[in-house]
Amino acid sequence: MTPGTLKHKVALVTGASRGIGRAVALELAQLGADVTVNARSHPEEGLEVVREIERLGQRAILFQGDVADRTQDERMIEETVRALGRVDILVNNAAYSIRKPLLELDVEDVEKTWGVTLWGVFHCSQLAARQMVQQGQGGNIVNVSSVHAYRPYANSTAYNGAKAAINHMAATWAVELAGHGIRVNTIEPGWIDTPGERRFSSEDQIRESGKKLLMGRLGRADEIAKGVAYLVSPDASYVTGTCLRIDGGFVLPTP
Repeated sequence: MTPGTLKHKVALVTGASRGIGRAVALELAQLGADVTVNARSHPEEGLEVVREIERLGQRAILFQGDVADRTQDERMIEETVRALGRVDILVNNAAYSIRKPLLELDVEDVEKTWGVTLWGVFHCSQLAARQMVQQGQGGNIVNVSSVHAYRPYANSTAYNGAKAAINHMAATWAVELAGHGIRVNTIEPGWIDTPGERRFSSEDQIRESGKKLLMGRLGRADEIAKGVAYLVSPDASYVTGTCLRIDGGFVLPTP
């Protein structure tokens, strides 16, 4: 795709201060979209993403807020429309995970994980879809899910369940919103080299584990961003309700 593919479009990317969300925000801006950069934490990094988008010649705003809070999500949509004029693209990237065995999980652990990873996707999608319907010119929603939706990794009950749920919600919304010209799709990343991975693994563990993967390395955030860009572009005009797995063969049997 070439610069200008998304000209006059406005995108909202959640969890966009770093990692996959940052890569997605910059990729969409390179294609001509104006972008709302959502960040719950790391606002200084979110502001740097905004500055990078502006250096690309696009408009951008930072909205610091927790997608688990519907009131904040309502404000985020309102501020996007006020500052950038509309909402054409929503990328649900924000997620949170607490890894514990089932027998040790606290209810609060599950609630916190689902608040961001499940409820945040619901709130943002419903509110953005209502805005898109009001605009009457269609739109795109992409959920950044995970191979955890397909493969039940131990110690990730809440995260696994949330990702499986947003996959099925996306397919349901694709059915309901097709008549409004709104396409809804999902991406399932595999093991991607992002700052968030450092919460669970050391640099040495990441490097050595990456060598054991089918393609000999972890994926890159920009490789996920390219997939998102395709799904929201005119090139994917006949694609809705699908799940694009970008995992380097992570879920395949090890040879």
